Amino acid sequence: MSAAAIVPDRVYDASGLLCPMPVLRANRALRELASGQVLKVIATDPAASQDFPSFCRQTGHALVATDTDGAALVFLIRKA
Repeated sequence: MSAAAIVPDRVYDASGLLCPMPVLRANRALRELASGQVLKVIATDPAASQDFPSFCRQTGHALVATDTDGAALVFLIRKA
């Protein structure tokens, strides 16, 4: 599913941050959301493409979509 088709409840821009900061900051943002809400994360670190799927598997959150927007990677995460 395309990230453009889902309306997030919150957006976190992690552009310019390097591993592990995008995941750590996204985790902090997820804590502020209710179960079932969606966080959109924008990241420019190429490692994020591996980090976010692993993070979601380990935490039980659902990675509902991934996309690109120019040089940025976009992840939509539904809080468990």
